[in-house]
Amino acid sequence: MKNKNILSSLSLAILISLTGVVAPNAVAASSPAAEQAEPEKGPHRGRMLREGDFAIELSIFETGVPPEFRVWATNEGQPIDPAKVSLNVKLIRLGDGTDDINFNAQGDFLRGDMVIYEPHSFVVAIEATYQGKKYNWRYDNFEGRTTIEQAVADAMEINTEIAGPATIHQTIPAYGKLSLPVGAKRNIAARFDGEITKLHVNFGEIVKKGQTLFTVESNESLKPYVIKAPINGVITQLFANAGEQTNGKTLLTITNFNRHIAKLAVYPSDYSKVKLETPVTLNIEGHENPLVGEVSFIEPSVRDDQARMVWVELADAELAEGNFVKANIEVATIDVPLAVKRVGLQSFRDFTVVYAKVGKQYEVRMLELGRAGGEWIEVLGGLKTGTEYVTDNSYILKADIEKSGASHDH
Repeated sequence: MKNKNILSSLSLAILISLTGVVAPNAVAASSPAAEQAEPEKGPHRGRMLREGDFAIELSIFETGVPPEFRVWATNEGQPIDPAKVSLNVKLIRLGDGTDDINFNAQGDFLRGDMVIYEPHSFVVAIEATYQGKKYNWRYDNFEGRTTIEQAVADAMEINTEIAGPATIHQTIPAYGKLSLPVGAKRNIAARFDGEITKLHVNFGEIVKKGQTLFTVESNESLKPYVIKAPINGVITQLFANAGEQTNGKTLLTITNFNRHIAKLAVYPSDYSKVKLETPVTLNIEGHENPLVGEVSFIEPSVRDDQARMVWVELADAELAEGNFVKANIEVATIDVPLAVKRVGLQSFRDFTVVYAKVGKQYEVRMLELGRAGGEWIEVLGGLKTGTEYVTDNSYILKADIEKSGASHDH
């Protein structure tokens, strides 16, 4: 049955709110079409086309073979030898050119000489010749097609891109948490026991390498000396004060928070996929934007749950030790000649599709899909390079087409 291409009432309402008026084309596109009479079906469940006493039944046959046209001809209701009929069918597709199909006699029918690929949506133009007389028919056979005015599409944020080459980044997920690297924490003690005569820093203070922390008077020489910071960092623990004896104890702890290590668990099925310098994208709890890094170390031993820990070093002072991490470790980078964004994929009948855009018309393209990674998925068939297709909000088209009751008419 012909797709009536009816815009949803929501689409029309948005257009009116944007412009204050409804353009004549928008009204035509969004007004309910007159109900079409159900086309006459023949004994082979094909479409009957008649002119005077001559008639043909045109059917898409796909039982045990790829879809093809088969045609039975009659005159005054009686079967005609198919060899006496010359037939040509042209399928005029939306934005994809025209299929030119010729026919050869086989048994009691005429058989088309090419496969009818999906979608079975086209204007059908038929020319038959019998006993020197030409017969012509033309009708619409649409499915998975709708029309939306550009102003409405813009308002509903129906965005498109051009299908073409892409780089697919295949990843494996990994989870873990942030730790501080070895040497990030330094416990400070006095070289010689003595009395702390002055404390130069406070708890929580940021210090620089070489900055004076304590002045101590040695118990042996009775001479003062200073203790300086060996690294940049923050005073995260303070155990001593002026007037106290050092007594060989830890006086304070300096922690450098400028670098962290994401320790990620990788399980046996993925051991072989992860190598040193493998790129990693990390989403860290409490951190708004994802970070990127690479594998810097793979622990040789495994945990009790058989996970092997993979390290990724990060230089970001805003991170916090103990934060949970969700990461994607890139295990393959593949350049493909044709791909689409996965956000644009929808289901249609038993197919995965995107919606091709030609002018203000949109129509399904049934896809044969290959490798996937990140936002992209490889297209092996069903879509031509250079096709404009819908990415964001493709579900609006799916809903509009399902509402219009487009069928798979043979």
